[in-house]
Amino acid sequence: MGHDPAQCEHCQKNAEGTSPLERPPAWVADAVFYQVFPDRFAMSDGLEKPNGLEKWSAPPTIHGYKGGDLAGIADRLDWLTELGITAIYLNPIFQSGSNHRYHTHDYYRVDPLLGGNAAFDELLGACHARGVRVILDGVFNHASRGFFQFHDVLENGRDSPYADWFHIHGWPLHPYSQSHPANYEAWWGLKALPKFNTDNPQVREYLMEVGEYWMRKGIDGWRLDVPEEIGTPGFWEEFRQRVRTINPEAYIVGEVWGDASSYIATGERFDATMNYQWTAATISYIVGGRLDHSTRLDNPLYAVAPPLDAAGYRDRIAWLLDRYPEEATLANLNLLDSHDTARIRSIASGDVDSVILSLVLLLTFPGAPCIYYGTEVGLRGGKDPDSRRTFPWKQKAAWNTEILTATRELVALRHQHAALRSPHYRSLWPMGPGDGTMAYAFERWSEDDRIVVIINAGDATESHPVPYETVASNYAEILWGSAEFELGKNHVRVTLPPRSAVIWRLGGE
Repeated sequence: MGHDPAQCEHCQKNAEGTSPLERPPAWVADAVFYQVFPDRFAMSDGLEKPNGLEKWSAPPTIHGYKGGDLAGIADRLDWLTELGITAIYLNPIFQSGSNHRYHTHDYYRVDPLLGGNAAFDELLGACHARGVRVILDGVFNHASRGFFQFHDVLENGRDSPYADWFHIHGWPLHPYSQSHPANYEAWWGLKALPKFNTDNPQVREYLMEVGEYWMRKGIDGWRLDVPEEIGTPGFWEEFRQRVRTINPEAYIVGEVWGDASSYIATGERFDATMNYQWTAATISYIVGGRLDHSTRLDNPLYAVAPPLDAAGYRDRIAWLLDRYPEEATLANLNLLDSHDTARIRSIASGDVDSVILSLVLLLTFPGAPCIYYGTEVGLRGGKDPDSRRTFPWKQKAAWNTEILTATRELVALRHQHAALRSPHYRSLWPMGPGDGTMAYAFERWSEDDRIVVIINAGDATESHPVPYETVASNYAEILWGSAEFELGKNHVRVTLPPRSAVIWRLGGE
């Protein structure tokens, strides 16, 4: 049956006159994402591979391939759905000369090492059959030396018809020379990543058509790589309009490490950002002094130190919630780690409690939680390339079952309770200025659901009163974790052991 805009609620204006194309898709707030780095997640048995692959269990290297593929992902869909995953974010899958595939050769061809276009069609169909959505990584700021149009420039110099597809500052080009700087613009000066000239209408149209092509293939959205580096006026506005015209429920999330309000506040560019500001605040609070400083990135927008007490964390969260409209907050992609950071367990110097407490905050915060593959079994890894280790499917003895159990339980709670997927969030304590207290409490609620989450990130037991006028009840059901509750005249006193959490559902007797 064809799409009838006259009958589609997503194509109509709402009462305030805001087009649904300007609003994030509603499904995102209910989603639990799983980020897959395709070369490192799972390798199928049926796809013939070159002989030069690295051993699966060996430490990852910058340039080596492990052989993970899309059929391997399809083979593990039971694992993902049992974990409670409802959406997958795939790192780049297009033909490339790198294991991470951010060096795109062909935007219309899935890399043969991953199984090619047919394997992607099968994976997408299998995901959709299970109700799992799939978003792709769009790398549109730069291509690679192997990209056809840039290769033509390398072959033909200034006579290439594609010379103005890039920002070239002199001839001849020096794409591989160690003694000459790049005389063309490249991402962070890396010669392997020539930057597109998106002011060129032909380039702009080419990239728009790539976005449209994969939308028509059935994907559910795009994660956009380094979108701030494309400064062409109207580029992202047009991209949104063209993508969302094909699928009004498409999710568009930008990799913006800092304040992303200029990109997501108006509904004209992106639905959301990868919420690294939330990540950094959560690590500063939960990990604190356990931070392995060798895992810190040289990125001032990702401030995981110094440690935060509960009041400091409260203030960072309040600032973050004030930055974005409610709908954008519900669509933000919240994460603890990714291919661009060290893994949360290594960031925390191996501390299991830090991982579990961070997961509690991740899965009870407004927005879409995203679990980086392997985090659920406590996979370790320092900075790139170590953060891109293979999933240890055959080394189950290395799995941390405590983390895995907590992940499954917390994901299930999020699915079960509408309050944890709502926009409503209120800090309960600490109420005043920072005094070193490490216990933090907040409230989530929906029409029929009211939940309090309490975290003690400190090394000492803490006890705090919760007034009845706050909880409006003298009854509580513990959904997860443990704490001691003492009923007072006009409050409930909650006592939490060190490095623990409790999720508490409020209701009537």
